[in-house]
Amino acid sequence: QSSNASKVSSIIALFIFIIFLLAPWWAGRADIRLLSEIFLYLSLASLWNLLAGYCGLVSVGQQAFVGFGGYLLFALTIFSGLNPLIAIPITGIFGALISLPIAFLIFRLRGAYFAIGTWVVAEVFRLSFAQIQSLGGGSGSSLPVAIVKSIASSKAMRESLIYWMILGLTVFILLSVYFILRSRRGIALIAIRDNELASESLGINITKSKLFVYIVTSGLTTVIGALIFLQKLRI
Repeated sequence: QSSNASKVSSIIALFIFIIFLLAPWWAGRADIRLLSEIFLYLSLASLWNLLAGYCGLVSVGQQAFVGFGGYLLFALTIFSGLNPLIAIPITGIFGALISLPIAFLIFRLRGAYFAIGTWVVAEVFRLSFAQIQSLGGGSGSSLPVAIVKSIASSKAMRESLIYWMILGLTVFILLSVYFILRSRRGIALIAIRDNELASESLGINITKSKLFVYIVTSGLTTVIGALIFLQKLRI
């Protein structure tokens, strides 16, 4: 029965995915933008639930990686001449890499101190990017027209491509969270969530498990940030 139920659920999920995939042909531009925002928030919520709900890392500074993804996207496209669609996955790699030294600092903190520490990190990011005049400083910056047109020649096609990227990322994140929680590492995370002290006594490397999730969520949050500001065309 459970096998049949899972098959039915998979078919329904595939059907819903196809409906959303075809949205540019049945939905208006405002609807596409609304759907994109819903998918972006769903992705952020899923990653934050994995980070805080299973690892106990209550971060209130994940906006640091959202902003980092946006500014890095603008820097890669404006200064390096990369196509935005190519630059987006690169931002995720940089987001994962920069999360390592950040983790080295904030993993020394516990509980509320950890949460405040992540907030401080986000403020450091904000103040740092505000000093970069070539990216607009504190007043922000817009993507040049030539870079915008490099995504696609028509506005409708650009909006559709960005929407499909957001939809694809959302599906990827949901599946990644699902398979992580069903893996051996996921069992370890569930044990950590239930009782951190008991899980450590069973031989689970708590720091390693938390670091893995922090790096993964940071990299994917950076990609989400890049897509948010690619859709807005301004940061």
